[in-house]
Amino acid sequence: MSAVHLETRPIEALTELKGVSIPLGVKFRQLLVTGPPGSGKTTLLRALNGWPQEGYLDLASEWWRDSDLTYRPRELHFGFPFAGRDTSTAVFDREWLADPTPVDVRRIRLPPPKTRFYQQDWRAAYVFDLQLPSAEVILASRLERSRRGTHPVDDDLTLARVQAQLDAHVAVAR
Repeated sequence: MSAVHLETRPIEALTELKGVSIPLGVKFRQLLVTGPPGSGKTTLLRALNGWPQEGYLDLASEWWRDSDLTYRPRELHFGFPFAGRDTSTAVFDREWLADPTPVDVRRIRLPPPKTRFYQQDWRAAYVFDLQLPSAEVILASRLERSRRGTHPVDDDLTLARVQAQLDAHVAVAR
């Protein structure tokens, strides 16, 4: 599979938070860090002194109300609504790995816009930092972890598998 290109633009104004450059205006408790396994989520969270436990968000549900979002910044794994599947699964779920299908982006739920003065503004509550290095960089990182035996999700690695996991996250980023 070929590399996926995201159209990006430079962030004009940055600020520093615990030694990490972030866009100006982003607050500490807004940050949610996600990406495929081995993309650098834990490294970033450690630098920020964020919440140490991983969370899980089912993107086909009202995820913005999930209790996993109580503690921020934190590392999250997405439950993707994959095509041909009734329930959302993570990219490291054995069932999906056996037969990877694309994300059905039409089933992803977005928070409602704020329409009343006292209503919670869910769209402003969170800022997702998607860690999306190349599949080759992720594969190298995960092969190293695999040698140490610290992460069971690093078993049976191939570039194609890592690329499929990355593609799911890129689809959501788009």
